[in-house]
Amino acid sequence: MGRLHEDPSVQRVRHPGPPPGPVPGWRGFHGALQDGTLPARDRELAILRTAHHCDSAYEWARHARLALEAGLTPQEVELVGRPDALWSVEDQLVLQVADDLYYAGDLTDATWAALCDRYDEAGRIELIMLVAHHGMLALVLRTLRVRPED
Repeated sequence: MGRLHEDPSVQRVRHPGPPPGPVPGWRGFHGALQDGTLPARDRELAILRTAHHCDSAYEWARHARLALEAGLTPQEVELVGRPDALWSVEDQLVLQVADDLYYAGDLTDATWAALCDRYDEAGRIELIMLVAHHGMLALVLRTLRVRPED
């Protein structure tokens, strides 16, 4: 099945992010996830891995900057897309959550058990919602052809 619009360089909207009209509560929801209880490093690792999986230039550009502010090194940001990169146990868990959700739409029992060891219930739910939200956002941004900000 082909794409409905073959030229991905044609930006369909000028607004960075979903249009406010059809989704009035989106910004509040997004903001709550951005300012949630997860450590900033975990949040940005999960978002970058999701941006990588979803091939989202906008999400990658925006969150690569935020990841540096959250304490990731430039080398770590570059390695987020490499499945063979070595990470700490804590970082690997966050990346595995993003991987499981992208590839299977679910967490393996092993990933869930590790998640239970590391986060409380609210943290587990927040991480899953964060990855799912940014996967949805990547799809919307790509479909609307929203380009990375300069």
